[in-house]
Amino acid sequence: MKLDDIARLAGVSKAAVSLALNGKPGIGPETRERILQIANEHGYQPKTKTAPRDQQAGSITFLVFANSGIVLEQYYQQPFFRELIHFIEERCRAHGYSLLFSSVDMLNVQEGIRKVTDEKRSDGVILLGTNLNKELLEQVTDSMSTPFVVLDTCFETLPIPFIQINNVMGGYQAGKHLCGLGHRDIGYIASDIRIRNFDDRRVGFMQALRETRVELDEEKVFSVAPTILSSQDELKKQLSAYLDKGLALPAALFCECDYIAISAIKSLTELGFRVPNDVSVVGFDNISEAMIVSPELTTVHVEKERMAHLAVDLLIESIVSGAAVTSKIMVDTQFIERMSSRAPAPATATSLANG
Repeated sequence: MKLDDIARLAGVSKAAVSLALNGKPGIGPETRERILQIANEHGYQPKTKTAPRDQQAGSITFLVFANSGIVLEQYYQQPFFRELIHFIEERCRAHGYSLLFSSVDMLNVQEGIRKVTDEKRSDGVILLGTNLNKELLEQVTDSMSTPFVVLDTCFETLPIPFIQINNVMGGYQAGKHLCGLGHRDIGYIASDIRIRNFDDRRVGFMQALRETRVELDEEKVFSVAPTILSSQDELKKQLSAYLDKGLALPAALFCECDYIAISAIKSLTELGFRVPNDVSVVGFDNISEAMIVSPELTTVHVEKERMAHLAVDLLIESIVSGAAVTSKIMVDTQFIERMSSRAPAPATATSLANG
């Protein structure tokens, strides 16, 4: 019995299982009890870890530029980042490093970076790059005095080590899935805040549609906040305005992240539409909530554990060698088909064929 087996039986992520077994916060009491019960019933025995070093090898800082857009002030409560941090902390501990946390004001980057590197006396920095553009990262490069790795974005022309999701691949997988099911009437729900990750996901999605000779009508592209898990009045307003024109709701919707997808499912339900009977919904990220929402969300799985391990290992290599390691590593995605997507209803397929 492995963590993956317990996660599958409990219907949760591997990170959630680890939190439960180690008595850490971050999951609800019912979920924790279910995980522990499954572990006990199957006689789970945790692997014996290598004895810790007498002294910590040093410390690594997880650095965040928080704002009101993608990476919120309470970023550690956002499902994607919460899981990522868990795996980073786990990997640091395995190498004998402690993990520190710090945030910087985006309006005063250089001073903030210097303060972090000087006061924390950290051996290295893992910088969350999700919401950072090329210009800001150039400022970081000029100000950083310790080894660092940027996680969750990539700019190919910058001499910086990056660990990035293969967002183009993930978007492509989502597009191929919907087209493979027979969908031709497809809509798109984008984030109203743009980052490199979302742009790349759209590139991959559009490539899949072009290969299948499916067009995405711009009238079927909607835009909403990317960090709200509940239904959104703005989305319901946009969908209602679309329907008021006498247009039929797209038979399938791709959403740029799971937050948007879960919000879309709830918004569609309130408008009287059934997922997936009336409309299929596909997300991106595979956060733990993707298996809690009803129906369970079809989505693109991001290898958060793999990304975290690569970031820590690359940074420690740079710390130990004393040389800047400027590799750029892209981690492929996996497509996860669940209950929120299905082939279009026969009536829809017939009308499309006649059209």
